[in-house]
Amino acid sequence: MTTGFFSSVDDVAEKLAATGYLASPAVATTVFLADRLGKPLLVEGPAGVGKTELAKAVTEVTGARLVRLQCYEGVDESRALYEWNHAKQLLRITAGRGESWDETRTDIFGEEFLLPRPLLTAIRSDQPTVLLIDETDKADVEVEGLLLEVLSDFQITVPELGTIRASRRPFTVLTSNASRELSEALRRRCLFLHIGFPEEELERRIVTLKVPGLDSALAASVVRVVGALRAMDLRKAPSVSETIDWARTLLALGADRLDERIVRETLGVLLKHQEDITQAAAKLDLDAV
Repeated sequence: MTTGFFSSVDDVAEKLAATGYLASPAVATTVFLADRLGKPLLVEGPAGVGKTELAKAVTEVTGARLVRLQCYEGVDESRALYEWNHAKQLLRITAGRGESWDETRTDIFGEEFLLPRPLLTAIRSDQPTVLLIDETDKADVEVEGLLLEVLSDFQITVPELGTIRASRRPFTVLTSNASRELSEALRRRCLFLHIGFPEEELERRIVTLKVPGLDSALAASVVRVVGALRAMDLRKAPSVSETIDWARTLLALGADRLDERIVRETLGVLLKHQEDITQAAAKLDLDAV
């Protein structure tokens, strides 16, 4: 079952670019295949390279509804799939005193008392939907078991109601920062896309697009400095989003070129650990970039 959002790889690239998301050929191709084959898309890579933004861009260009499950340690079935409105059920039980338990049980486990969470919401949607399962690697291993039925057959079983199947398959994106290894069973159900730091030319185009008004020569210098920082053995290399933040910082400060003073004073925009800032300040050679 396909979602049918895109007609070709070029169509993906053009439509995403119209939203401000500049996709590499690999990204555009994998998005097209996920759409055409109706397969979930697992996007892995370091933080800040545009994994979540990709799902948002697909949502924007398709006019779909975005349903997001934000994963974290401790997220469970009730937060991911559904839960019952226990307070409302209790009121119904209280109001129905005198009825048989069979009558009451049939009533309180009906649609009126069901609280859909992101996965069930996406499965039940009859309109175009993008399901974003964000930072999947932060969830406990047990949560992956909840995802297998959803990603295999796009269905969810609610014991009291039966199996609910998607009438319209959502375009599904899972993201991972690779903080832990995801199971092979989960990976088998998905197409895989790794998004790393972009090549220099692509990152320059991204900066130019996201920070209009920045001088082209300064944009090129920004990207070269960030590339030099990524080549260092840092605790956390600067992401694309931090490159954009730095470019906006320089524009706000009215800088027309990079010099040692402006770089030292603004390194905290790019680097978020003092040991990284200290190392960068000592090793960065602006003459070389």
